[in-house]
Amino acid sequence: MSQPSLGQVPPGVVTLADHEAHARQRLDDNAWAYFSGGAGDEITRRANRSAWDAIELQPRVLRALAGGHTRTALLGRSLAHPILVAPVAFQRMAHTDGELATALAASALGAGLVLSTQASLPMEAVAQAILGDHDRGPLWFQLYLQHDRGFTRELVQRVERAGFEALVLTVDAPTHGARDRERRAGFRLPPNVSAVNLAGLVAPASTALKPGQSELFDRLLQTAPTWDDIAWLQAQTRLPILLKGILHEDDARQAVGLGAAGVIVSNHGGRTLDTAVATARVLPRIVAAVAGAAPVLVDGGIRRGTDVLKALALGASAVLVGRPVVYALANAGAVGVAHVLRLLRDELEIAMALCGCATLADITPAVIFKAG
Repeated sequence: MSQPSLGQVPPGVVTLADHEAHARQRLDDNAWAYFSGGAGDEITRRANRSAWDAIELQPRVLRALAGGHTRTALLGRSLAHPILVAPVAFQRMAHTDGELATALAASALGAGLVLSTQASLPMEAVAQAILGDHDRGPLWFQLYLQHDRGFTRELVQRVERAGFEALVLTVDAPTHGARDRERRAGFRLPPNVSAVNLAGLVAPASTALKPGQSELFDRLLQTAPTWDDIAWLQAQTRLPILLKGILHEDDARQAVGLGAAGVIVSNHGGRTLDTAVATARVLPRIVAAVAGAAPVLVDGGIRRGTDVLKALALGASAVLVGRPVVYALANAGAVGVAHVLRLLRDELEIAMALCGCATLADITPAVIFKAG
């Protein structure tokens, strides 16, 4: 695979919001609807962002800050900082270099990378490009359980052989949300973009529905995964498994009770169930439910280093960022993605210093202002 082209961050782009605004000019209506849109009226998509904004910080002063750092550990790996790239499908719709550019940028910035099942480049090529970098962050593979369990087993075996270090099982999307923006745009994948890692997967045989039966419940969801499939997946792999899409305390407790290596508080970026709770609001409840049995990560609406600090103060071990990475990819390829990750880390360090936190261990719930 050829080396990615090197772009240049557009003049005046100095924030993640700037990247988003500029990407709107770079992406056609089809790609914009897919990457930027949410489900229904996009209430959850907007709430994810506003929930972080609503959290106020209460800084401390005159603290000893010399020698501070953002280093942390996650599933036995050392990380330069607690920022990971979330799984986003079909990145070649944003830039011809797609997931390869994102991976190289993440590796160069020490950020963890979660590659989507629906990546538009082969998993082996993406992994091979960064596995030799000893300073890279964790390399994980996001998995959707397919209706064909034999195909899923073979896919997981490919993931292991390629060198991925964990599986991130998405559990909150047994069906697509009602994505109005995509429907209005008549969304279609471009001819040169596909889920290449799912090549060879045969669609399930279609059976005739009886009068009164539901296309969704009586056909499409017949093979939807359940809690029983967690044990099945664990039996197929030696890799740790994190569950992504946890918003309820009982689900969090059940996940760690079944041996999940971690849970990711996520509402799919507001792309599945509209009016689902914002991740920032529910994060403390999930952290309390897990009670230290496994790391808790969070995504959804994170656009500033202060958001990262707030997530850690609420008990998260790390955060994942999705849409801003794709916007930056569209703007400047690998250079754009690196710029976004650098901005978040720099802003996190600034926020830490101004809150009197020299290390991540110093970031406690005490930095969150509580009225009354």
